[in-house]
Amino acid sequence: MKILVATEKPFASAAVEGIRKEVEAAGNELVLLEKYTEKAQLLQAVADADAMIIRSDKVDEEVLDAAKKLKIVVRAGAGYDNIDLASATAHKVVAENTPGQNANAVAELVFGLLVMAVRGFYNGKSGTELLGKKLGILAFGNVGRNVARIAKGFGMEVYAYDAYCPAEVIEKAGVKAVACQDELFEKCDIVSLHIPATPETRQSINRELVGKMKKGGILVNTARKEVIDEPQLLQLLAEREDLKFVTDIKPDMHDEFAKFEGRYFSTPKKMGAQTAEANINAGIAAARQINAFFENGDTKFQVNK
Repeated sequence: MKILVATEKPFASAAVEGIRKEVEAAGNELVLLEKYTEKAQLLQAVADADAMIIRSDKVDEEVLDAAKKLKIVVRAGAGYDNIDLASATAHKVVAENTPGQNANAVAELVFGLLVMAVRGFYNGKSGTELLGKKLGILAFGNVGRNVARIAKGFGMEVYAYDAYCPAEVIEKAGVKAVACQDELFEKCDIVSLHIPATPETRQSINRELVGKMKKGGILVNTARKEVIDEPQLLQLLAEREDLKFVTDIKPDMHDEFAKFEGRYFSTPKKMGAQTAEANINAGIAAARQINAFFENGDTKFQVNK
């Protein structure tokens, strides 16, 4: 089988070697398309591929139309909104992600952002500490669980809400489950977002919800840009000078947010999964999942139906 690694932003060389080792050990052929600059290059490369590994690369209907032999595409990472799932299903292509491989990297960044925020963005003035603060985790998946683990090391009180995770599962992890997201925002000093961008969640983090936070509240977003209602959050920050917003996804209205000096920070680009370890883990996991698919039809991580 021919397995294409199509990465406009390439994997680290160690990740590529790990992928190659997995692919070739299973008797398959690895083909690399790195740093491509035009979609036409991707369309040509995928034409005879049986499988494909991508990162942030878009796999839309045009790509799937060109991929006449494609049976599986794996996004090396947790998010998969860059794959047209409906079109993949129509083309009888299995779409998968690699959940959990970059979870620790994202979770550690949450606390990098938080320490900076509570210390006044290192402005030389007295800040506050995370010890004893109430942290709310919105969505208790792989990243959320790692955030909870690290938060306990800081001595924080940890709460969580997840519409799809039973309260008893959350409680078993040593985290206090709340009944709804409104309660999470009302109860906690800090709320960390880990929800995907779905029709239900897009722009769900709005003025009314965030406005429920206590004085001095901090909102952290390492999930998806689309979940924030940017105009409403801007309005709230203007009304409440005590609130802070730190994010790993540069908002569309970044320039407007940047006016709230000392209360807003965004990384220049999404960096949560950008560690050497996560890069290697996700790439190798993708290769192993493809091998398992061809060896025994394993579709454990399939995200389309």
